[in-house]
Amino acid sequence: MPGNAPKVKLETSFGDIVLELFEKDTPETVKNFLAYVDSGHYDGTIFHRVIGNFMIQGGGMTADMKEKPTREPIINEADKAGTNARGTIAMARTQIVDSATSQFFINVVDNPFLDFQGRNPRTFGYCVFGHVIEGMDVVDQIKAVRTTSHGFHDDVPVEPVVIKKASRV
Repeated sequence: MPGNAPKVKLETSFGDIVLELFEKDTPETVKNFLAYVDSGHYDGTIFHRVIGNFMIQGGGMTADMKEKPTREPIINEADKAGTNARGTIAMARTQIVDSATSQFFINVVDNPFLDFQGRNPRTFGYCVFGHVIEGMDVVDQIKAVRTTSHGFHDDVPVEPVVIKKASRV
């Protein structure tokens, strides 16, 4: 039923982004994301990887580029998820299919090559679990920031883009 989907507001140093989550299609992913929201995990983290023609990634690093501790990885529900279209939010992961924990990314362009295409690790894809319903202008501001390298990390904003608070709305 429209209107009953969980919503989360990310209050960032650039403005607010409101997400609507696809709980029906990706229940484990949404449950995991909301647990991180409810615990305050995202508060004070940054968008640590910004690629203007691809995506903005956050949810796991502090402003000094220290990785926050996470819970156990979750199952990848990309096979039940929609497409990595502009404005969708998906779980970041390593090359291991079921390795997502707290980090997520917001697609700033359509990225269909990230969608589920098969059951092997190369084609399993990245689980889309929601979309931006307010604040895409904020996402577009973030995607345009200047970036640099920081240690082993590339595409790090020169000035931190902080998620001040994440909360249910």
